[in-house]
Amino acid sequence: MKHDETHRYMSECAAEAARVARGVPAADLDKPTHCADWDLRAMVNHWVLYTSHGLEHRALRKQLPEELLTRDFTADPLWAQAYAARLDRAVDAWADPAVWEGEVDLGGGTLPAADLAAMIVKETAVHGWDVAVSTGQAFHVSDGAARLVLDVVERHGDLYRRYDGFATPVPCPPDAPPFERALAASGRDPRLGE
Repeated sequence: MKHDETHRYMSECAAEAARVARGVPAADLDKPTHCADWDLRAMVNHWVLYTSHGLEHRALRKQLPEELLTRDFTADPLWAQAYAARLDRAVDAWADPAVWEGEVDLGGGTLPAADLAAMIVKETAVHGWDVAVSTGQAFHVSDGAARLVLDVVERHGDLYRRYDGFATPVPCPPDAPPFERALAASGRDPRLGE
């Protein structure tokens, strides 16, 4: 996939993530989610860290500061607005075609920049769906973005499962829409979003 196409899906998923974030009730942040080890606050903090700060830092070829790894972004009552602004900055940082070239140092290895960008688009959409489902919302993606997410899940599923990022795949009809198949392959039950 060409970088300009991936960038378009990055922008699309970032806008949808910002919309879902604005719909998260503060009163729900300490409630459990369908991810057994995470309440909503932990889920949101992971989502914000890696899909906005992480996305921007990777474009700039900078490591995430230690302080961000433990920050409770939701402690700020305006966290959703701050997240939306940071997402815009991150997407803008990937607008330069040169950013898509070469490798990105992850601190324990490297990945081609284009592969990493696609993986963060997947994180934005899949965790966006997690947050949406946990707060009675829906996460909408175009068919193109859904196919990108499905491709990432299928290509890197074993890696994610090795680090407990994905659970055991959930059965899903082979003719289901691509985003549902991506969710199922990542160990999420797409029926939760119905």
